[in-house]
Amino acid sequence: MMRRLLLAALVALTPLGVVAQDEPVSPADAISDEIFGPRVPTDYAFGAFQRGYFLTALELALPRAEEGEASAQTLIAELYAKGLGVAQNDQRAAGWYQLAANGGDSLAIFALALAYEDGIGVPKNRARAADLFSKAADAGYVPAKYNMALLHVEGIYASPSLVTAAALMKEAADAELPEAQYDYGSMLIEGAGMVPDPVEGARYIGLAAGQNLIAAQIDYATLLYLGQGIEKDVAAAATWYSRAADAGNAVAQNRYAKLLAVGEGVTLNLEDAAMWRALARRQGLSDPSLDRLLISIPPAELTRAEERARFWPSSPPSVETVLEIPTVTTPPADAQVLPAPTDAGEEPAAAGTSEPQDP
Repeated sequence: MMRRLLLAALVALTPLGVVAQDEPVSPADAISDEIFGPRVPTDYAFGAFQRGYFLTALELALPRAEEGEASAQTLIAELYAKGLGVAQNDQRAAGWYQLAANGGDSLAIFALALAYEDGIGVPKNRARAADLFSKAADAGYVPAKYNMALLHVEGIYASPSLVTAAALMKEAADAELPEAQYDYGSMLIEGAGMVPDPVEGARYIGLAAGQNLIAAQIDYATLLYLGQGIEKDVAAAATWYSRAADAGNAVAQNRYAKLLAVGEGVTLNLEDAAMWRALARRQGLSDPSLDRLLISIPPAELTRAEERARFWPSSPPSVETVLEIPTVTTPPADAQVLPAPTDAGEEPAAAGTSEPQDP
């Protein structure tokens, strides 16, 4: 997840469609600059990266990187880390991240911290990773603040402090990082490092759910179902369970099946419930209480449900679809039929014997 955030931040660094540095400024542009401010020069290396021309991006960034430009070094590191236009090489990526980190690039510092945390391209060193996370957080990089909050909760590679963790987590949550919104909401509900506030906690978890964080969707659905920190709304709970179930989460599939089996917050539908139960079972989640709710399902519905689960998320092929499949037709009686290899007289002659002669 953090790798995805890093790449997204890199892609968003430089705007496109702006005036190049060496283009003359027209009188109209000068007037526009007075109104809107000076335009940012085009960065062709990042423009090529954004458009997917990775080899061009590498060619344009390399001279600048060799001159010590940290942002260009980070771009090259990302190309090697993801194997974009070049062969993936974690060691080379880490080297470029290190050069960019030395130049103070916060994205590179964060990426290097991730590398040391997981031992990717460099020896695994969580103490070194914590130090780099701290530097990136001090530079204002939001995902690094989230990671530092987790380290303060763990209390091994950073000072154990729930208060500090909560403060950092709030900063990251207010910057709309979904993982931070979810964790900060949980801390608010539990009163970890602060006075408990179930209402505010539910709100933050709802924000994370709205950003499609599956774990948050499940917890938010549960809060709605129980009416904890938020007004009880079983129908809304069923909707959130359904969204997480559609994303393939076994827990959500199991809970949504239960609601379908009893018609709570959603129209009762035993066949749909059995389908979701089958999908959850496929991932190793069995629930005897759900089995009891489905004990009365007719055998025909159960068979259809399990067939739907087998083809999910697609639909099972219909009779009409099967009828459209071309079938092998029998050739007409007068059609010339080639001899089969097993027909008499078609077998190869044994070694040392002559070919059979025509009569």
